[in-house]
Formats: sequence, C-alpha cells, structure tokens
Amino acid sequence: MKVRVYKPAKNAMQSGQAATKHWVMEFEPGAKKVADQLMGWIGSTDTRGQVRMYFDTLEEAQAFAAKHKLIADIEQPKPRKVQIKSYADNFAFKRVV
Repeated sequence: MKVRVYKPAKNAMQSGQAATKHWVMEFEPGAKKVADQLMGWIGSTDTRGQVRMYFDTLEEAQAFAAKHKLIADIEQPKPRKVQIKSYADNFAFKRVV
C-alpha cells in the first residue's frame, strides 16, 4: 500500500505558521470516485481516503510506515522566500510607480 508523507504549506489566507509544523500521512486513492445516481453526491468504496495522520517528525512517519509495511512517498517542503515589507514604503519618495 502506498502513502504520501508531506509537510503542508501555509494557508494563503492566514499569516500564521501553526498548521505547518507537523508531517501529514495520507493514503493514495485505491478506488475511483463515483457520482450517486439519485443525489449526485460523490462517493467511493475506498475508506482509506478519509484517513489523515499527523506526526511531529518525519522519522516518526517513516517508522510508522515501515512498521505497517507501507510504501512511503516523501515530499520535502520547499523553503520559504521571505520578503521584508514595510507599510511606510508605500509612501516613500523613492517609490517607483
């Protein structure tokens, strides 16, 4: 069974970093999603798609995957590019319009 281990990116609508500290393990989809005939809801017979596990470190996630004989596909997080901005720069004389 294949799992994906990654560190989630920061939400663009929030400035906090709280949701990006843990590693997340998700199962790869095992069955395709099907629309219900009557209501049109999307469903699947694969219940593993609903499982999301959180780990404090990458090593804990790898150990869990090894213990349960799962194939872990690890996605390393991309480094953030921090641009220091100042509100006062909007009104500076050297500002290029």
